[in-house]
Amino acid sequence: MGSVGAITAAGSFMFLNERYQKALIPILIAFATGILLTAALLGLIPEAVEDVGEPHIIMPFILGGILFFFIMEKIIIWRNCRNKECEVHSHASGPIILIGDSLHNLTDGIVIAAAFLSGFSLGIAAGLTIIFHEVAHETGDFGILLHTGYSKKKAFVYNIISSSTTIPASIISYFLLDSFEFVVPFLLAIAAASFIYIALSDLTPDLHQHTDIKYIIRQLIVIIIGIVLMTILLSIGGHQH
Repeated sequence: MGSVGAITAAGSFMFLNERYQKALIPILIAFATGILLTAALLGLIPEAVEDVGEPHIIMPFILGGILFFFIMEKIIIWRNCRNKECEVHSHASGPIILIGDSLHNLTDGIVIAAAFLSGFSLGIAAGLTIIFHEVAHETGDFGILLHTGYSKKKAFVYNIISSSTTIPASIISYFLLDSFEFVVPFLLAIAAASFIYIALSDLTPDLHQHTDIKYIIRQLIVIIIGIVLMTILLSIGGHQH
């Protein structure tokens, strides 16, 4: 429910009329910007720092992650377009968001297993929180993939694949959590780096293409809605190790 269920709910977007989809994609992009930045800066990074105990240990992984995704995006652009005049920048964000989401969902699986090992009621509470969090998150990601040129079918299938990392992570960590729990903070840091990179390098520039005051106000409102929603979800449970 926390992985495939969430993306299935978000994928209901596929069944909307194409005219409504085109109108909603810019809104989803603004919503995803607020969601991604809040999840990274108020959720993943503080949790990773708390788990390790020292910010200076985690921050280099975030910096390295951002640099890694920058290099990865350059490689994707280079492979897809050898012509200097070609514009394919937006298509590079799709693989990056899928990698970051896979890491994020993998840590979700570890969190769920850790919660159930602590107690059944805590496991249910953690699972429900992650479901609500993921529906909001995956809806934004779905909009990003459509915006970057993926077909509805591919966006849905790839999101299912990236979301499904929760399931094996939960099963494996249930039996082996004590052995590799130390890796979790660093996975959180890399996932946070991908969210920050996507939000600031790919989504924000697209939002700046429209200068109409009504459009700008709508963008700000939707971004703030994403921030508030994610903040609420984090405050009522978030991730707990």
